Amino acid sequence: MDCSKIKQALLSLPDGASEPIVCSLFISELLKVLGFDAMGTIPEFKTGSGGNKVDYAVRKNLNNDDIFIQTKSNPYLLLEAKGKHINLSPNSGHYNSTVKQLKGYLLEPNCKSAKWGIISNANHIQLFRKHGKVIHPALPCLEITPDNLDKIITAIKHKIDNPKKALTVAIYNNKGGVGKTTTTVNLAAILTRLGKKTLIVDFDPNQQDLTHSLGLESTGDTFYSWLVNKNSKPPSGLIKPCKVSPKKGMVWQFDIIANDEKLQYIEEENLRQLINFSRLRQALEPLTYQYDYILIDSPPNWRFFSKSAIYAADIVLIPTKHNSIFSLENAATVIKRFIPEIQRQRKDGSPIALPIFFNGESMTEAAKLVAYKAINKIIAQGKKDKHYPIDLTTYFYPKFSPAKKDPHIFSIPSYATIANAAFARLPAVYKNKIATEHYLALAKEYFLQ
Repeated sequence: MDCSKIKQALLSLPDGASEPIVCSLFISELLKVLGFDAMGTIPEFKTGSGGNKVDYAVRKNLNNDDIFIQTKSNPYLLLEAKGKHINLSPNSGHYNSTVKQLKGYLLEPNCKSAKWGIISNANHIQLFRKHGKVIHPALPCLEITPDNLDKIITAIKHKIDNPKKALTVAIYNNKGGVGKTTTTVNLAAILTRLGKKTLIVDFDPNQQDLTHSLGLESTGDTFYSWLVNKNSKPPSGLIKPCKVSPKKGMVWQFDIIANDEKLQYIEEENLRQLINFSRLRQALEPLTYQYDYILIDSPPNWRFFSKSAIYAADIVLIPTKHNSIFSLENAATVIKRFIPEIQRQRKDGSPIALPIFFNGESMTEAAKLVAYKAINKIIAQGKKDKHYPIDLTTYFYPKFSPAKKDPHIFSIPSYATIANAAFARLPAVYKNKIATEHYLALAKEYFLQ
């Protein structure tokens, strides 16, 4: 890959170059070196909502009947550019607004096919991945210099030319009893019903509720050996199918990595000496090209197994209870302390937290107001936190606006109906219409575009 021209373009940019100059000199060369030619590049691409336009939309042309500048359909990557005078350093005001702008474009009607997004002002650059409705960092926001430009472009090009298929989701709250396992099983089941190839991982060896809820027995040490021996391929028998035939000729199947007895009984101190908590992510890597979703059921603590699950994930889905202040406070701790800890270790900007949801309780209007009051206090405390200051508003109220009296938190009620399905060793969504509706709504709320 020849980066000489883009390096020359970078060096020729004046300090404080305006957006048009950045685009004409730097961005044009960036898109070329990433493999997108003039016939596959559309400036000022109409995203399909309210006259909005993203600075560039690109994709490669498959044949003479599918020229992007002619069809103007199915973009693969969007790029939002800024002038050098705009500060895109991480967590600056302009950075946050530009990321929000790009995410908005990626979710608009004409951009549903887009899998990647880039922001850059020639001082900084960041790549984002889109999977359905989820948009998360694929690389950290990087400062560009002539010395590191080759390395940055190589990393971006490798990502977009070798896309993973799966979105890896850790279902986690530091508080127990919030329905993590129920969420994992039923989300997997509903995604399977929608035609998504799904794998679930029981990474809570002390409880093993996920394994047992599907009528499976713990194995001897298959999972443990895979992690310890650092085999690239899963051993035979590790991945088990969970099949349901609702009617003749129809089969729904998701897969499960069940936990084993060795992981259950080994002391954590010994475990840490044998397995680094980055190992689960490494082990799952080959499987991310085979599945649409990988869901990890995580234990309610901040120790080896939960850290490993979060480290392996692209995103973290956080169930809470509206009537449990501890589940709400622990959710805040996950967002402001634990996830940033893993982000610093991974150094790629991920995982990120999805907004919390209320899981498994009926809720009166009075109870909802009590929960909102508690959440408002948590948000206020988050802004004033001396060690971990953060604005948690969007994590608790993702659709918040001052004009709305109800800030909207997604919820799954009717827990008793869902829980009863456990006796049948089947996901509730395969037995109960109400459960199906709730988890279909959950999948649409967070994952499906």
